[in-house]
Amino acid sequence: MAKKSTPSPRASGKTDIRYTKLRRFNLIMGCLHLFQGVLMILISNDTTYPIFTNYLNFDVATFSLKPNPQLLYELRFGPAVALFLLISAVAHFYLSTLGYERYVQNLQKGMNPVRFYEYALSSSLMIVLIGMLIGIWDLGALILIFTLNATMNLFGVLMELYNQHVKKTDWTAFIYGCIAGIVPWIVIMLYFVGAVTSGDARPPDFVYAIVPTLFVFFNIFAINMVLQYKKVGPWKDYLYGERVYIILSLSAKTVLCWLIFTGTLAPV
Repeated sequence: MAKKSTPSPRASGKTDIRYTKLRRFNLIMGCLHLFQGVLMILISNDTTYPIFTNYLNFDVATFSLKPNPQLLYELRFGPAVALFLLISAVAHFYLSTLGYERYVQNLQKGMNPVRFYEYALSSSLMIVLIGMLIGIWDLGALILIFTLNATMNLFGVLMELYNQHVKKTDWTAFIYGCIAGIVPWIVIMLYFVGAVTSGDARPPDFVYAIVPTLFVFFNIFAINMVLQYKKVGPWKDYLYGERVYIILSLSAKTVLCWLIFTGTLAPV
């Protein structure tokens, strides 16, 4: 099915209003993200989580190579949580101000690459923090988790870019993105199940809520894209799906932010 082009924002008063409302919506969402990010910095405690390196070391006693865990950095969780909120705030403010004209032009084509560039940073940081909560503290593992999740979102850019030029939806980028995106969750679930079944090393109660809740949120983003390209019900209008993305982004970040706060960052 050929993709229907979105009318120019200057084509009619009705269309102008729709884009204007979306601009205002982004501005409001930017303010909500900014408020929560600043608040998180101001009221969270000094809780830190360690990041280790595990470079090999030669054991002269056994004449073999063994991992040599070394503490690299103690990451303050409050500012780290605030950062993914502030990244989103910057993106929303950009789309509603300096980048608004380009934003409208891209929406007319059925795409918003800024959305996925922002997700590549913010959601990748989110999943790294989730991993750290359940004991993934190795620097290499954290870098790989971040990169795979970012790659998933960059495939979203390709999905929207390629499908401007085809009559039938090409799902290749979506499939590859799903493959990249599921790997961090597999690793997280391995560590989570291992911690749950190990007895004394069980994660705190709030982590039991974070892992399944955020997994569901991450998958709803993919469902939203499918509904857009299948043109199901109100998703026939690309701008409807855009609003859903924005609401999902705020919801996922807010839930993760305050679950972490109540679980480990609240002042004692």
